Amino acid sequence: MIDHTKASLTLLLLAAAATALLPGTARAQEIQTIRLADVDLTLEGDPGSFRVTVQTRADEPGREIAVLTLESEQSETPPPLLLTWSLPAHDMQGIWTTANWSNKTIGPDWSMSGVSSMFARHAPVLALFGSDDGNRITIAVSDALNTVQLRAGIREEDGTVRGRIELFSEPQPATRKAEIEIRLDRRQIPLREALADVSEWWAGLPGYEPAPVPELARLPMYSTWYSYHQSLVADDLLREVELAKELGYEAIIVDDGWQTLDSQRGYAYTGDWEPERIPEMREFVDGVHDRGMKILLWYSMPLVGEESNIFPEFRGKYLRYWEGQGAWVLDPRYPEVREHLIDTYRKAMRDWGVDGFKLDFLGFFVATDSTELTLADGRDFASVSEAADRLLTDVMAELRAVNPDVMIEFRQPYIGPLMRKYGNMFRAADAPHVAMDNRLRTVDLRLLSGNTAVHSDMFMWHAGDSVEAAALQFLSILFSVPQLSVRLERIPPDHREMVRHWTGYWLQNRDVLLDGEFVPHAPLANYPLLEAVSDHKRIVAVYGDMVIRVPADHGRRALDVVNAGPMSRVVLEVGGRLGSFRYRVLDTMGREYGASTVELLPGVYRFTVPRSGLIELTPTP
Repeated sequence: MIDHTKASLTLLLLAAAATALLPGTARAQEIQTIRLADVDLTLEGDPGSFRVTVQTRADEPGREIAVLTLESEQSETPPPLLLTWSLPAHDMQGIWTTANWSNKTIGPDWSMSGVSSMFARHAPVLALFGSDDGNRITIAVSDALNTVQLRAGIREEDGTVRGRIELFSEPQPATRKAEIEIRLDRRQIPLREALADVSEWWAGLPGYEPAPVPELARLPMYSTWYSYHQSLVADDLLREVELAKELGYEAIIVDDGWQTLDSQRGYAYTGDWEPERIPEMREFVDGVHDRGMKILLWYSMPLVGEESNIFPEFRGKYLRYWEGQGAWVLDPRYPEVREHLIDTYRKAMRDWGVDGFKLDFLGFFVATDSTELTLADGRDFASVSEAADRLLTDVMAELRAVNPDVMIEFRQPYIGPLMRKYGNMFRAADAPHVAMDNRLRTVDLRLLSGNTAVHSDMFMWHAGDSVEAAALQFLSILFSVPQLSVRLERIPPDHREMVRHWTGYWLQNRDVLLDGEFVPHAPLANYPLLEAVSDHKRIVAVYGDMVIRVPADHGRRALDVVNAGPMSRVVLEVGGRLGSFRYRVLDTMGREYGASTVELLPGVYRFTVPRSGLIELTPTP
């Protein structure tokens, strides 16, 4: 039995065997150290009244799972638990989480790098990778609903990497049983494959099935946020819709501002969701549809402003106040709160005919230190996270009953395995005019989002910039679904032609860009080379002065190289006898710059390609 006088955790003996796991086998353990894939995880913490058991299994060599179960005879708050591990830092050069973005270096163990995840904040996975972009260790946790913290750092005294997995670190409602799976992958495979496997594992867990992705969610969209902010005028927007449609964009996302005349960028008047700035909303939506476009509306889902008419209706049913914004956060544990929100979106679809929603600020659905985690006062959930899960599950179900192709967009950092259940579009976090950040964030999203549509943050630029520099905003997000946000009627003609060219190129090649094998190179260097490979074509985008290696198994595929770097050249190192190719060089507006044929044999080839331009190599018959 567990000795409750000890601060350390002792596990109940379930099996004494300590033999190596074979694929498909399982054993239960009573050891303070859980061995997974040749890594020792040491459990620490005081279990209190809980009986703690561990069962481990391996589904293939190098990839194993531990199932941690806590059981108590009476309902209790699960105790904080810590699992620590250590490995020699053999060619462990970088760390990957959904929170690291532009800094993937491994910090020291006294200032660990890592991620804190929950329902609407990041994802519970941490990976260490080597100089070859290969997996060294990937740790994932099944619980994407509650707070999980994963951290790692280098111990300077001995060059080992030390890791931590923190469970139940934030208050949860009392329960008699809690179960969490910890998945550890030590296979010698590319990092991208290890992360894709984690995404697939999550998608197969009960209650985590991703939402269907309509085809329109995978097509370019125009957003009003950077181009208009809150200064929305229906007639102006309809003219923009016409221009965007002509350039290849299939939907408009009408962002913050349509619902209020307040232009202070705050949320004191938010919550009534009356179209004050676009009063004839049905007429406006019909106008968008008549021009061949779909429409999504922005909503700040949890927020109700203190100046809104509806604010008194939910007094006492708020989680907290957002200081400085004049807004309160709704508590989803009340069934009337959930029904109000569901009905708000359902009514917008039925009355106005909108096609989808951009739901914002979901990360505010969290308990605070003062939140009473009980069923008192009319709440039908004690857990805020469980209530938010119920709310968003019902939102998607109810809206799909009205329109099976409804589109729901979420933005980093509220992404992850559970969020794929509620939404079918993930957008990169805000990166206005920061092309590299947009690239980093879309790539990171791609690596963990399965078939969920990954959208760029709205790319924009200054209208007075050179067309080559403006194009870099598009080229940085080439391997995601483009979202554009500039005033199309105000940009120069050459800028508009650039958008037309690259949007057309993206549409023509989206089967490769979105569905081909996606290979991001050098995450520690912020992905300076990206490629997508299909049966018939390889597309490479280079963002620095780099040599592009074309392997011998490239065969007779077509090859496109996008020059998004600082040089007016593209250098190929060909690894095999590929044969004769016709090539064509285009500038950033799609004008032909040069054309010829070349015999690709093992060796190095240099082509003059203008900045933000493209070289297309097509095998000759």
